[in-house]
Amino acid sequence: MAKWIFDRTMSLVGLLFLWPVLIIIAVAIKVTSVSEPVVYKQVRIGRFAKPFTIYKFRTMKTGHQGSTISVKGESRITPIGEFLRKYKLDELLELWNVLIGDMSFVGPRPDVPGYADKLEGDSRKILELRPGITGPASIKYKNEEQLLAKVSNPIEYNNEVIYPDKVKINLDYYENHTLIGDIKLIIKTFV
Repeated sequence: MAKWIFDRTMSLVGLLFLWPVLIIIAVAIKVTSVSEPVVYKQVRIGRFAKPFTIYKFRTMKTGHQGSTISVKGESRITPIGEFLRKYKLDELLELWNVLIGDMSFVGPRPDVPGYADKLEGDSRKILELRPGITGPASIKYKNEEQLLAKVSNPIEYNNEVIYPDKVKINLDYYENHTLIGDIKLIIKTFV
């Protein structure tokens, strides 16, 4: 209950405090890509494997046929998108997802449909958590796009190395998370 109250209160405060920044980002996206939408919406898998719509600032060209795995330097990433992704500013709209209860500040990152289906046994406990804007796996793999750009097969490397490691990290978070621990992870994210 304390986490629920913390998430709702802090997301509302964040949205009220950051609205000028959100408007500046929206205008910058619109000015550089007049015909494309500012907000990117995608179905993700949330708590108890329930699908929800995540909101982010658009950082890629619309209509691309790329995979769900992003690699630094891809041509589908817009110039302003590269900047937003580098500083994680594209994720500021996820404060709305936290406010309405689809997400938490801290938890496993929400997967696209298909990845949650790969969870087996105890690993499925992760789905009992609300997905988060940040978390221990997000912090460890904060440079995931750069890491994937260095391997010959990014999708294979993600599926065989990164994703299984994230599952282990998220399962450990499931077993040991506390509100104080969450606050420490939020601070670590900013640092």
